[in-house]
Amino acid sequence: MVQLVDRSTEQRFIHTGVSWDSFKAIQQGFADSSGIRLFYYAGELEILSTSLEHEIVKGNIGYLIEDYLLGQGVDFVATGSFSQEREAVASVQADESYCFSARKPIPDLAVEVVFTSGGPDKLRRYEALGVAEVWFWESGSLSVYQLHTDGYRQVGDSQFVQGIDLNRLAQCALVESRPQAVRAFRQGA
Repeated sequence: MVQLVDRSTEQRFIHTGVSWDSFKAIQQGFADSSGIRLFYYAGELEILSTSLEHEIVKGNIGYLIEDYLLGQGVDFVATGSFSQEREAVASVQADESYCFSARKPIPDLAVEVVFTSGGPDKLRRYEALGVAEVWFWESGSLSVYQLHTDGYRQVGDSQFVQGIDLNRLAQCALVESRPQAVRAFRQGA
């Protein structure tokens, strides 16, 4: 099994005091820029450039989740990294996102791959949108957070992708070859 070496070239830029209108103009300016993610929350703009390693891990996680859900017979809509917004408050682009049972304007599950920094401090953005569950992959492990009335709480298992081996998923996400990642995940290796 060939694994990625973290040679991440991701870069983060954060600027505060940005109005919603300014954010929307900046977002429009980056509309055709692949590998750039924009986030906004209460006047804070984050621009993140993603690396090849980020895209491999993100793609593997999405594929493995979907393969698992298909095998379990779970009905879902894969909504990818589309922008999820609450006007003048928050905008996020999850690496992968899913709605269960039917398509919704805000997904039930968002997945974030973190190579540089951010992780759980991004939860306030998702909370403003009402995303029920957020996963963070970082340094070869997955953390799951579920939204409650008093905010997010870290939990051990997903309410939507029940029974999935999160440790194995996190490790298989590091495998460069997608077919090898799938085989390793399915075999429990």
